[in-house]
Amino acid sequence: MNASVCHQDRAYLRHPSELPIHIHCESHKGRSLRRLANVSVGGLACRSEEPLPVGSEVSVEIPIGREPFRAKGAVKWCRHSHTCYELGIQFEAHEDAFAVRMVEQLCYIERYRREVMKKEGRDIDSATAAFEWINLYAAKFPHIS
Repeated sequence: MNASVCHQDRAYLRHPSELPIHIHCESHKGRSLRRLANVSVGGLACRSEEPLPVGSEVSVEIPIGREPFRAKGAVKWCRHSHTCYELGIQFEAHEDAFAVRMVEQLCYIERYRREVMKKEGRDIDSATAAFEWINLYAAKFPHIS
């Protein structure tokens, strides 16, 4: 089941992504690589091979650009979903919630870059993808109030 469908009382719009995400949880040794399902102003959802306890404090890192996005948060929900677990993580700091707006745009730009390669066979760098995506889609990008 999709995390955006599972959670009925969501206060923020969700935006899809497939980027890798690193989550470090003190109650679990080491970092685990997960796949980001979607991001919002309030937090993020990701898929994981292992569950994390609700309430656990976590450090989140999304490897994008030269400086990865980093934030602290807490696991708000964890659900088993077919072959994996889906985790909902709420950001701790108010400024992290606003920084995620840039992360979600970068997610869309990265998706656009992969789609151009798949559909057109053009291997474009991130800067070119950003320029093209902004010209094509930025005006239609959902606003979060």
